[in-house]
Amino acid sequence: MSETTYLVAAILVSAAVTWALRALPFAALAPLRASGTVQYLSTRMPAGIMVILVVYCLRDVPPDHARALAPFAALTVTVGLHLWRRNALLSILGGTAVHVALASTVFAH
Repeated sequence: MSETTYLVAAILVSAAVTWALRALPFAALAPLRASGTVQYLSTRMPAGIMVILVVYCLRDVPPDHARALAPFAALTVTVGLHLWRRNALLSILGGTAVHVALASTVFAH
């Protein structure tokens, strides 16, 4: 096999595998959309994921240390903004701004 033929064959095989791997999730997703279990999980998982993320982010923060005030204040602002405005972007930006401001000024080393 010549080098050119080998390279063309390798490119075609790579393209076919890439296309198949990108199409597979869409082909597998179609039958799952009608599933009752998937519909149930789609309503319950966002809150569950947020709880897991909060626990993960705060797991190493000692609650009795003064530096813990920045993450807990940011969490309070995030929850408060979200309950008030129901706007995820505003909540995330507000909480992030509070955390960055506190961590870089009040609680800087």
